[in-house]
Amino acid sequence: MKMNVIIVYNNQEDKILMCLRKKDPYKGLFNLVGGKVEPGESGLDSAYRELEEETGIRKEDIILTNLMNFEYKMSSLQLQVYVGKLNKQIEVVEEVNKLYWIDVTENFFDMTKYAGEGNIGHMLEQVKLYKDILLKN
Repeated sequence: MKMNVIIVYNNQEDKILMCLRKKDPYKGLFNLVGGKVEPGESGLDSAYRELEEETGIRKEDIILTNLMNFEYKMSSLQLQVYVGKLNKQIEVVEEVNKLYWIDVTENFFDMTKYAGEGNIGHMLEQVKLYKDILLKN
């Protein structure tokens, strides 16, 4: 199965969009938005589709770049990670999970608050390394 998560920065680059999970996995924890890649769909097309479905953010509001991919052999899961910065202030629209703008200074390695066994923290550290390339509009 292929899935994606999308790291969305606001246009000031001081907040990241996250959802509060209502069900397992990671029920009650903050997670990045994202979803399943449909058969025959490219990873990038899927990321834009999921982003619009879950938040109302459209392709013209953000440029997404594939940051990294994870392959989980034991669960036959491929996770594609995309990142982008909004090109203007957007009012997000919730689909299922409640959405929050979280300050970038948070400890995203805190597994009592954030999903992904520390992977969100790792992803955001990678974004910091390549910020000038990844957060362009």
